[in-house]
Amino acid sequence: MPQIIIHVDMDAFYASVEMRDDPALRGKPLIIGSLPSERGVVATCSYEARTFGVHSGMNIKDAYRLCPQGIYRHPNFDKYKAVSAQLHAIWDSYATASQAIALDEAYLDVTEQAGDWDGARRIAQLIKQRTRDELQLTCSVGLAYSKTAAKTASEEKKPNGYFEILSPEAFVELVSDRDVKVLYTVGGSTAEKLYSIGIHTVRDIRQRPEDVVRLLGKQGRWITQIASGIDERRVEPYRPEEAKTIGRELTFQKDVDNFDLLRDVLFLLALNVENRARRVGLRGRGVTLKLTYADMKSITRSCSPAACGSAAAIWREAVKLLDKVAERPVRLVGVSLYQLTDEEEQQLRLEDFDEEEKREQEAEQKRLFAALEERYHLDFEGHLQQLYHMETLHKTAEYMRRHH
Repeated sequence: MPQIIIHVDMDAFYASVEMRDDPALRGKPLIIGSLPSERGVVATCSYEARTFGVHSGMNIKDAYRLCPQGIYRHPNFDKYKAVSAQLHAIWDSYATASQAIALDEAYLDVTEQAGDWDGARRIAQLIKQRTRDELQLTCSVGLAYSKTAAKTASEEKKPNGYFEILSPEAFVELVSDRDVKVLYTVGGSTAEKLYSIGIHTVRDIRQRPEDVVRLLGKQGRWITQIASGIDERRVEPYRPEEAKTIGRELTFQKDVDNFDLLRDVLFLLALNVENRARRVGLRGRGVTLKLTYADMKSITRSCSPAACGSAAAIWREAVKLLDKVAERPVRLVGVSLYQLTDEEEQQLRLEDFDEEEKREQEAEQKRLFAALEERYHLDFEGHLQQLYHMETLHKTAEYMRRHH
């Protein structure tokens, strides 16, 4: 049965929530992300800020040069997650399957509930109305026959827009003469590769599919398909237990050349990774360390220990990896688990019955907390729940950097 898919995308989500909660911000160029004095990027910004050329992902220093009169705020992720849960509850009520892409974005399969395109239009308008009436926020909605077309449609009339693309022919007609980057899988680097062989528009892709495949391989075959409006992917609900990796990373406001400090921060990251993994019933059998140096060169190092379910074990393996890399100023540090399995499967393994090993890991974790608290005079263990929040984690790491 042909799918009827809705793509919902909030308009400048973080900024819109802040303006809703503080009317004095409305109509102002509001930039959510790092502050101009800090290192970081723009998470999102109001449409007033966008008129100055500011956009998501932009270096905050560049944003300030373009818009020095802007209002700069740190994101409040706890607030945004709470609002997101309300949004998705509204949207999900109309769908057989809902695929959340982000806090503020989702694909909805409304085939069964809608019955036909007219029914789908009514659902789309209900979603927009309830989002506005119940949460005082606006969203843009795309209605289409496929995921690619639905996402393209939701971008077409932003902000607070509605657009529909009901057939492959309509999709091709809409995008044929646009830049290749209109296709959601074509990012900047892929676009540059296509430009290098004289392919600039979607029409060029359709006229030279063999050249695209020769240049980009498997990715090229997919791009040639969606350029012709072909996308048969289903709306698949996201399941945390199907994740391939679970990780946490942070960027320092100033480069760090003290690797003892990095070892301390790695323990906080390991605690976060352990917590996230346990929340979805997963454990890992591999650890990856990620570093980005001051010159923006990134490296990853991995290992596969016998077991690494606890924060202490994750930290221990990450430190072993850190000890083998070049000691140069570091901009970003991260740690992640891979080779994930569910806890029930892990519990069948012999090493998980080693109570002595468990006691040793718990004792090691206590020692690590004690050492951190002595060094920085903070109650890390007593405020562990707060450290699971990204904003608190960043602030704590910055405090450690300044006081190490």
